[in-house]
Amino acid sequence: MTARRFRSWAVTHPGAKRKHNEDAYVDRPDLGLWAVADGAGGHAAGEVASGMIAEALESIPPELSASELLAQVRLAIEQTHAALREEAARRGPDVMVASTVVVMLARGDHFACLWAGDSRAYLLRGGMLRQITRDHSLVQELLEAGAIGPDDAMNHPRGNVITRAVGAEMEAFALDKVSDRLVPGDRFLLCSDGLCKTLPEDEMASLLAAIDGTPPQALVDAALAANVSDNVTAVAVEYTG
Repeated sequence: MTARRFRSWAVTHPGAKRKHNEDAYVDRPDLGLWAVADGAGGHAAGEVASGMIAEALESIPPELSASELLAQVRLAIEQTHAALREEAARRGPDVMVASTVVVMLARGDHFACLWAGDSRAYLLRGGMLRQITRDHSLVQELLEAGAIGPDDAMNHPRGNVITRAVGAEMEAFALDKVSDRLVPGDRFLLCSDGLCKTLPEDEMASLLAAIDGTPPQALVDAALAANVSDNVTAVAVEYTG
């Protein structure tokens, strides 16, 4: 059973400066499915978008094969993208109802991550934390072009500009994907950008590695202590083998 091979925890919070939470998450070890969505658009549109993504993923049936699960996740998000475009059009011109998303799937001894936007997936293995997704953001494009350095990226004035999202207007929507084998003891972190733009990676690594307690709660508490300005969500997944 998939659930017996994984432990997972999830925490979300509006943040230190906001009263409204436009993040959503999925925590379903029984399905081998986890996700974080970070809504955008204002006027409760972000909450609608992230909530629709989470609801669509939650509706995926159990006991699917790896290929069936992957296909169902893609279909659920593509259908949600279309529905959000229709909702934006219904609300009027120049309205955006959109959300980032990062999804982790697991079957057997393999995992895959799919994403759109700048919500991230990290893997902690052998004491080393590495980001396994690539942000769809203006800052990421500037980094790759050599226009800014890593230190500039952390507090860039246009750090909230994303280049891809579920529900955003674009010629062809697509999810990026990475996949690999699982190793017993692997710990994954899915998070909204409120977390990874607030805490340095070495602190995230130590909190994710902690044996006692709930890793996402410790991560969110640390972000709140650092006066995180955005909503903050963390989902941690451990592969027990």
